[in-house]
Amino acid sequence: MLGVADYGAFVVAVIVFLAIPGPGNLALITSTSKGGVRGGLAATFGVIAGDQVLMWLAVAGVAAVLQAAPVVFGAVQWLGAAYLAWLGFRMLVSKPGDTPILEIRPHQYFQQACAITLLNPKAIVFYMAFFPLFVDPATHQGLATFGLMAATIATLTFLYGAIVVLLTHRLADRLRASPRVTKALERVAGVLLIGFGVKLVLSR
Repeated sequence: MLGVADYGAFVVAVIVFLAIPGPGNLALITSTSKGGVRGGLAATFGVIAGDQVLMWLAVAGVAAVLQAAPVVFGAVQWLGAAYLAWLGFRMLVSKPGDTPILEIRPHQYFQQACAITLLNPKAIVFYMAFFPLFVDPATHQGLATFGLMAATIATLTFLYGAIVVLLTHRLADRLRASPRVTKALERVAGVLLIGFGVKLVLSR
């Protein structure tokens, strides 16, 4: 589909990454708790803005490698698949820890969520390793391919953020950090990520 290898798997992979507990999710929840639905949606758009910056920076590097060295591009794809599997393994074996506390200030939800995304090492590595995995060199169509991927991620992020914001707003008194639930979600996400890594390697 417009140069995207296995678009359905791409969509599922984005959803899995969105659901992984981390600073982005915590920013959405904290912003909603402090600023209501408006604050949560502002934070959602902040996350999307940060994602877009990271995505297009990654696109610039991926496009250059794809054009100059197809063999190197293939190696990057293998490394990306290995990264997915490694991240999934880390999530399976990690031990419960303290949830990081974000200092979210009122009326600055967009700016802070954007900054959190831009400075999140996992997000940076994720985008650098993620795009090459789903680019089909044989049908790649340049900006059209990357534009479709970027638009897909932005749309899914908005829908996911809106759901998190509405649930947090509605169930604010019941939503309390639960180490057991968080750990269970991490294990499920870890298994899925390892599966994606293996699937992408076997499909080469």
